[in-house]
Amino acid sequence: MKTSIGIKENDRQAVASILNKLLADEHVLYVKARNAHWNVEGADFHAQHLFFESIYDQLSETIDEIAERIRSIGHYAVGTMKEFLALTELTEIRYDKNDSKGFIKELLVDFESIIVYVREQIDTVGDKHHDAGTEDFLVSIIEQHEKTAWMLRAHLR
Repeated sequence: MKTSIGIKENDRQAVASILNKLLADEHVLYVKARNAHWNVEGADFHAQHLFFESIYDQLSETIDEIAERIRSIGHYAVGTMKEFLALTELTEIRYDKNDSKGFIKELLVDFESIIVYVREQIDTVGDKHHDAGTEDFLVSIIEQHEKTAWMLRAHLR
């Protein structure tokens, strides 16, 4: 059945493309947070193991919300690792040690990268593509990610 929500098809397609890139970034970040959770070592192991778990739990919810937002505007969410890797701009770094500081630095860079990307898309989504719902949704993602980035930065002080 045709999606009729007051946004033109070409605008919904453009917004879905923006959201699918975000979905790919979030998936890659999720895997990196899982890796940190599984492989962190050091005197702060237990606390960091739990901290990384809280991060990937939050990302799991965000990922689901993004995919559902894509579906709610009448498009399909990407869902394979091949698609995620083709769309993401995040990169992986392999450290010599599995210490929390290295993992935290890498996650922080990625959270900040996603924040910048989302911030750059907000006006496009709202003004150019007339999708106030997705614009509001993206603002909530920025708020969540800014809080996580603050927590990651606090660990590095």
